[in-house]
Amino acid sequence: MKKKLLASLLSLTMVAGLAACGNGGNGSGDTSGSDSAEAVDTSEHVVITYMTTGGKPENSATDDMLAELNKILTEKVNAELQIYYIDWTDYLSVYNLTLAQMDGTVDLVGTATDWLDAWPNAKNGAFLELDEDMLKTYAPQTYASVPAEDWEYCKYDGNIYLIPEDNYAQWTNHGFSYRLDWAKEAGLTDGVKSWEDLTTYFKYVKEAYPDVQPWDSDGTQYATMVGGWISSHSNYVSIDGINSGAMWGGTKDDLYTVYSPYVTDTDSLVEFAKLMKEWDEIGVWKTDVLNNTSSDNREDFRVGKTAAEQHHTQTWTDLCSPGHTNNTIFADDEDAEVGFFYFGEETSNVTALSITHGAMAVSAASKNPERALMVYDLIRNDPDCYKLFNYGIEGVQYNVNADGLRETIADADAIVTNYWWGRNDDLEIRDATMNWDAIDALYKEYDGIKIEYPYGQFIPNVDSISTQIDQINEIHTNYMKQIAYGKYSGTAEEIVAEYQQALKDAGIDDVTAELQKQIDALYK
Repeated sequence: MKKKLLASLLSLTMVAGLAACGNGGNGSGDTSGSDSAEAVDTSEHVVITYMTTGGKPENSATDDMLAELNKILTEKVNAELQIYYIDWTDYLSVYNLTLAQMDGTVDLVGTATDWLDAWPNAKNGAFLELDEDMLKTYAPQTYASVPAEDWEYCKYDGNIYLIPEDNYAQWTNHGFSYRLDWAKEAGLTDGVKSWEDLTTYFKYVKEAYPDVQPWDSDGTQYATMVGGWISSHSNYVSIDGINSGAMWGGTKDDLYTVYSPYVTDTDSLVEFAKLMKEWDEIGVWKTDVLNNTSSDNREDFRVGKTAAEQHHTQTWTDLCSPGHTNNTIFADDEDAEVGFFYFGEETSNVTALSITHGAMAVSAASKNPERALMVYDLIRNDPDCYKLFNYGIEGVQYNVNADGLRETIADADAIVTNYWWGRNDDLEIRDATMNWDAIDALYKEYDGIKIEYPYGQFIPNVDSISTQIDQINEIHTNYMKQIAYGKYSGTAEEIVAEYQQALKDAGIDDVTAELQKQIDALYK
């Protein structure tokens, strides 16, 4: 009720502001291209604070960029922007504490439903309800560009609290980057297309390149490995945010019937355990993999010391690009190529990233929420503002070449805005160092098979099952470290049976039943 009252009062304030028709200073200039926005009273100059995660820059490049940006913002909406950084150290608790203080020190808030507690913060009143009239008036270009169905994913309890990053192509689905040229040498003429192909590839590397470690894992990828195996051998679609192992979900054929393949797909898990034992015996990783804290596999891959890197597609886009930082394999070997085997490739099981993986919110304590939206609308949609905020000052941080590609100026200090909450492919300037032919081909393949993330509005209430989830997390970690790196004793059948019994003893069936009740209440 309190939030509803605040929203109603704010709506009345907006109506009064619109009727006032700015009458002084920079009061009623072109804001964002909306006829109604021309009547917004911007006579008072305000400072808008944007909060984002990541460390504060140590050089002056960002301040210099902001000085140029603020000239435009002042001209168009009589506002200026400053950045409030939440350092990565203990970032989530500091982030949430800053929002909870409700002292008006921040206005625009970068957030996410899957890693930055967007829904809990909306539920707790930290974010302002953004009604459609408010969005149409103060962020008209953004409102018009976001489809109605995308706004639905930004609602909690029927009200909009988030602005989605829904016009930016990015893929964080995981898989293995590998040396495509070496895979072809191994007889895999089309590259690695399955886990069995990976085995063939690793065997070949071990024999043909004895000085190269096939994959110098640091032992932390166990949950991603088994999750990738399940995606590759079923049509499982996981629900984000319940636990780190993403151990509950539905299937592409039946999205809203909840199950956990970790207790139902026994035969598949046994096959996974057997294959990982084989990889261990091949020597894919070092014998001390579970304690290999000194590994820097990605950098070693860049220079040809390892043959694979397990991470997400965005990482591969860097690794496959000859011009990208430190990729000396391309300079050392003119035939070098880097392919990507994505988890789910065998079954065409790919889920697009949630459009609220990055989103912008307005603090409920903001003293200038209308102007905050106007500033955001410009940063997201105005070409000059967008380029400054994302790339820096042209001629200082970058130049655009004859092909329209962005070239970073050598030795220039980079800007740091960590703007992951409203990037816009319509205004992006492609990086000249990237292998766009390969990237575009893979993205086209993804687009042809993907499904949209189906659980964007699901906010699990885990209060009654948090103890079981904690126990399940611990069991999953302890057993999967052994299974995913082939470091278990006994047979694959025995270790999987032991693991599954431990999950059942910890109450995984009760968790599944409770999640089903909540899914039914929302979707059925």
